[in-house]
Amino acid sequence: MGRKIHPLGFRLGVSQKHHSYWFANRKDYPNFLEEDRKIRNFVEKHIHKHGKIVSSYGGVGQIEIRRKTDLLQIAIQTGLPNLLIEEQNLSINDLKNDLVNILGIERKNLRIILTGVTQPHGEPKILAENVASQIQGRVPFRRIMKKTIELTGKRNGGGIRIQIAGRLNGSEMARVEWAREGRVPLQTIKAKVNYCYHPTQTTCGVLGIKTWIFKDVSCDSFDEKQDISILDKI
Repeated sequence: MGRKIHPLGFRLGVSQKHHSYWFANRKDYPNFLEEDRKIRNFVEKHIHKHGKIVSSYGGVGQIEIRRKTDLLQIAIQTGLPNLLIEEQNLSINDLKNDLVNILGIERKNLRIILTGVTQPHGEPKILAENVASQIQGRVPFRRIMKKTIELTGKRNGGGIRIQIAGRLNGSEMARVEWAREGRVPLQTIKAKVNYCYHPTQTTCGVLGIKTWIFKDVSCDSFDEKQDISILDKI
């Protein structure tokens, strides 16, 4: 049996960074972890609720949480920032009000920063959500993997790997299918490999979707994230 490790945790401090920045004592540590989980789940549901009418490549990339003494800052990376900026930021105001009620903090102690992703195809989480939506639409999984790799490969100077596990196409036996293009060096710590696992519910059960994207930093054709809008200035 192989011994596996999370690709992001394997590279922390070298080619990957933390998604949460805060310090807590032993008593508050589990409470902060639970709050981070609630924040991420609620933000993702809110974005998907307001993003149904947009293209399939709009979703949530990463959610970065920073805690200070009297300030909680949430940075959201999304492929559809224009949707949330419309109508005088009403959706962001609703999101902020709901988070204030859930966390039990004052509104002035919460700051939300919205960041746009210039290349949503290069974000493994957005890519996995797109694959899941097509699977729920009963598109053949091999066609999904082929089209996704073709679309991503044109913009990525490194490599991509997609893996789908479960009762594929309604078969009685669960199996694992995967496809890859380019290099995906999983055992190289200095290689910047982004990873996401996204389960999706289908009529035949739960399917697990995994995506690995290797970004070649020496390739100039792949653009990094750029700030589109900062709703609450620091």
